[in-house]
Amino acid sequence: MRPIKALFSLSGAFRMIEGNHSFIQKVVYCIGNFLNLGVALYKCQSMGLLPTHASDWLAFVEPQERIEFVGGGLILLVVL
Repeated sequence: MRPIKALFSLSGAFRMIEGNHSFIQKVVYCIGNFLNLGVALYKCQSMGLLPTHASDWLAFVEPQERIEFVGGGLILLVVL
């Protein structure tokens, strides 16, 4: 959560810095935070915490409705 909060508070992080090089520093800061987000997403994906397969969403899929009902086999009549 820290890289996301850091990206939203970019102006607060660079309030004290002024000058020509502040733009380059902001770009490097943003790139670093995006890299941190990428590493975190990679780690979560490698541990299987991200829902990346269709089977991860089966709880939200409606069950299929039967269109036909089939009764199998022959009916044997026993005559007494």
